[in-house]
Amino acid sequence: MPSLRIRLVGDPVLRHVTPEMTDIDAEVVAVIDDMFEAMYAAPGIGLAAPQVGISKRFFVYDLGDEDESRQGVLVNPRITGSDGEWYFEEGCLSIPGQNFEICRPKSIEVTGRDLDGNEVAFEADELMARLVQHELDHLDGVLMIDHLDEDQAKDAKRHVRELQMSRAGTPDPLEREPSLLRRTFRLR
Repeated sequence: MPSLRIRLVGDPVLRHVTPEMTDIDAEVVAVIDDMFEAMYAAPGIGLAAPQVGISKRFFVYDLGDEDESRQGVLVNPRITGSDGEWYFEEGCLSIPGQNFEICRPKSIEVTGRDLDGNEVAFEADELMARLVQHELDHLDGVLMIDHLDEDQAKDAKRHVRELQMSRAGTPDPLEREPSLLRRTFRLR
């Protein structure tokens, strides 16, 4: 069982913008293996630090193939360019059981740092581009449900209510602060 718990929609940590990291400290290095373990157990292909309650600007990812460039850790990621549109069904470990077709740029240019602090820059397309955009959204306090149209948002709200009810007996941030539900579903 993973030592880190993935935070679910309604948890305030998912709505905070993470600050730029100035150095890669021992805390980050120590938690990386635990983040990969939680991501694989979920199962998922990417996990941002806020999703496990860490307010730092990095994420882990693994697209499950042998190309080493498609797995790792990205610190302080930025998208420096994008092109095209790609509709694809997207899910989120913080909103289990929900998938929605969302349009995002098909290809992107990305910069960031690796765990050694070295600058990295690469181009990504389709699934890798979507993964980076999705995880970067988490670092900016944005959830995939913020990209939904009205009908999709209604379905998502219904699912979140069911999810919250199924977690009865565990502290529910929506009960403590009802305005979180309204903020959770702001539309762009």
